[in-house]
Amino acid sequence: MEKTVIKVEGMSCEHCVKAVTTAVNGLPGIGSVAVDLKAGTVTVEHNPEQSPLDKIKAEIEDQGYDVA
Repeated sequence: MEKTVIKVEGMSCEHCVKAVTTAVNGLPGIGSVAVDLKAGTVTVEHNPEQSPLDKIKAEIEDQGYDVA
């Protein structure tokens, strides 16, 4: 498992947390997802062979948020 911190813009409430967490958890090879609204980050533990970083970022962007 690899731990990655992704800077995400546009998250402002618990709905945002739930949307991002649910979307990323739906990908294969995800160990955990932690959203920090105050810092504007999403920390993901993932298997890069099953869910490469590009795929995770695309999933977050599909929810309507901007990945910095």
